[in-house]
Amino acid sequence: MTVFDEELQHLKEKLLRMGSLVEDAIKNSVLSVVERDNDLARRIIDDDRLINTLDVEIDEESIRLIALRQPKAGDLRFITMAMKITTDLERMGDLAVNIAERALELNQEPILKPYIDIPRMREIAQGMTRDALDAFVRKDKKLAMDVIMRDDEVDELKHSVLQELAFFMVQDPTTVTRAMKVSFVAQYLERVADHATNIAEMVIYLIEGKIIRHMAMPPENM
Repeated sequence: MTVFDEELQHLKEKLLRMGSLVEDAIKNSVLSVVERDNDLARRIIDDDRLINTLDVEIDEESIRLIALRQPKAGDLRFITMAMKITTDLERMGDLAVNIAERALELNQEPILKPYIDIPRMREIAQGMTRDALDAFVRKDKKLAMDVIMRDDEVDELKHSVLQELAFFMVQDPTTVTRAMKVSFVAQYLERVADHATNIAEMVIYLIEGKIIRHMAMPPENM
């Protein structure tokens, strides 16, 4: 293994470390809502600095590799995609913080209803994140495409949550504040899934050099 190969491996490991922290943040942020755990919510907010630090370190390392090693073809695409992926991961970490902040607010009031669809949204979005990163590391187009297709499940669950919350608000105006905060949680999770989809789309580009962003559906012949 050359020195450059070792540097790429180190970059990959740091990216996976960041992804692992983001996965934990997504999972625990929703737990802080469902289990009404203020200490967990505060920990997520505090630990976001670790994700931000890795974001900066990966960007700096990527820029250094491009400047000093002048990578070509696949290696250059890998490094530039790593930089773009960390941007999505950092935003996902911010969304986990947003969920934790809503948890601190919701936990001060009586629970509006049992949480059913939101934990399911979390499960899918977290799985999408994990699989998108696995697809990136393994250059697995099939897994990346599977991540992209799962985004619709999250969108449908969000729609279901918002419909149910609208019913609560119409029936009892005193629930409006709580219902809105729960709706924000659903919307944050939808955005997490969107960022995971972005990563999966970048995997397709890494493998085939095809940009599929903004397409209604991925081409069947991909």
